[in-house]
Amino acid sequence: MTSVSTERRIRLIIVGDEILSGRRQDKHFGKIVDMLSARGLSVHQAQLLPDDRATMTDAFKASFASGDIVLCCGGIGATPDDHTRQAAAAALGVPLVLHPEAEQLITARCAEMAEKGQGSADMSLPENQQRLQMGTFPAGCEIVPNPYNKIPGFFIENHTFVPGFPVMAWPMLEWTLDTRYADLHHRTLHAEHSFLVYKLPESRITPAMVYVEAHWPGLRAFSLPSVGENGDRPHIELGVKGEPLAAGEALAYLRDEVSRLGGEFTVAA
Repeated sequence: MTSVSTERRIRLIIVGDEILSGRRQDKHFGKIVDMLSARGLSVHQAQLLPDDRATMTDAFKASFASGDIVLCCGGIGATPDDHTRQAAAAALGVPLVLHPEAEQLITARCAEMAEKGQGSADMSLPENQQRLQMGTFPAGCEIVPNPYNKIPGFFIENHTFVPGFPVMAWPMLEWTLDTRYADLHHRTLHAEHSFLVYKLPESRITPAMVYVEAHWPGLRAFSLPSVGENGDRPHIELGVKGEPLAAGEALAYLRDEVSRLGGEFTVAA
């Protein structure tokens, strides 16, 4: 496993009242974590935003100012509850304009559907004019190709904006990671190890965790306690993450400390 660590932080923004209300369950977070991990990258921060333009504009202002890589899913359609395109433009202080490539792609999609007997290829019709709104992006952006139905997302200032539909969003994000950020893949070696500790309270092992972070700078120690759900015994998942050699040394130290303090341990599943 690898990570970009603090060199280039990656943020995930997921937009949608339906997620916050519970009408739909988010599917993006876990998939994108796996997608990044496969490329030696990781999520630094994730944020859920409502379909509220003012809230979104403030959030985008902060994310554009951060200099981080941001992957944003949802809200780029052209219905009244879609605000991502407008909020991104407002955050950057630029107008929305019809992107010429997006116009060509949407026009081609309409023609393709018309050939199947679904709609018309006449782009002067109100419904097709409405579809073209999905190609109005903040001025200065580039498109993100959509292999599912040709309707693109957009990219600007290290922010990638894609639809909320996983079948579209995921290949679009993979294209972005492999096209725009290939130089970041597997740049920094990173390991994560953990084991299960029994018969030892967190308070007793905490000083050892503090020692790990002080003695091996750059490593992070973590403790995930469990009260014993599903018939399991109460335990702590104790671990370290960071540079592989140092992580291995720190792991051995923590195991020795668990034994010295009277605890028992086993390898985590």
